[in-house]
Amino acid sequence: MNCNKYALIFLLMTITGLLFAQVKAEEKESYVPLLLVSFIPGNQIYQTAQKQKLIFHDDFSEPKIADNWLIEKPATEDGVCSVVNGQMQLNSEGGVTVWYKHELKGNILIEYDRTVVMDIGKNDRLSDLNQFWIATDPSNKMFARKGGFREYDTLQMYYVGMGGNYNTTTRMRRYDGKGTLQIVGEYTDSTHLLKPNKKYHIQIRVENGTSTFAVNGETYFSYKDDNPLNSGWFAIRSTKSRQLIDNIKIWQLD
Repeated sequence: MNCNKYALIFLLMTITGLLFAQVKAEEKESYVPLLLVSFIPGNQIYQTAQKQKLIFHDDFSEPKIADNWLIEKPATEDGVCSVVNGQMQLNSEGGVTVWYKHELKGNILIEYDRTVVMDIGKNDRLSDLNQFWIATDPSNKMFARKGGFREYDTLQMYYVGMGGNYNTTTRMRRYDGKGTLQIVGEYTDSTHLLKPNKKYHIQIRVENGTSTFAVNGETYFSYKDDNPLNSGWFAIRSTKSRQLIDNIKIWQLD
């Protein structure tokens, strides 16, 4: 009886310890128990924890968008992507896509905060909190577009448009690079649509062929791809709206 009690106490102490991330500042590595399995055959405890490494962080404390991002926009629009009060602002009528400069490979986690601004701005419209990930171009024309949404139909990638079509749909699609834009998940209820001036914490996880899109800790989509896309670029985009983005982090997962 005492052995079981002490084993249980040890188990609880071990779980509590694992809940605290062990950060190696010099290597920018964070060890986080994304999956924990514990059981006691006799007096032994077995645990499994997954490691994630921070490979990019941008809090826009410096107004240097071009250092880390590539902007695609209409030639007739200026100032569509800038740093305002320590946040990236998208402010476009015709559409803007902002690409992280570096290709991502393998299992990754992307997270950031995002708000659709509704005030008196000329582009203020509650719609199109959009993102691309694991994007490639079979025609080898990456980063040559002008921000128009239909220009991206020939990419191969995953996409979520939250509050699209004038905030009537939230959809996830898989683009095959040949013009087929397969809807793999969709909501039309108000719970999954946009609210004005509300900050959303977005998490995109790509892991072993499954892409998961979560908002404020709630999973909206989880898509297991039979022919998964394993490497490509990540972008934040919108059209005819004003949005704020902050605290972007990209993690490499084991």
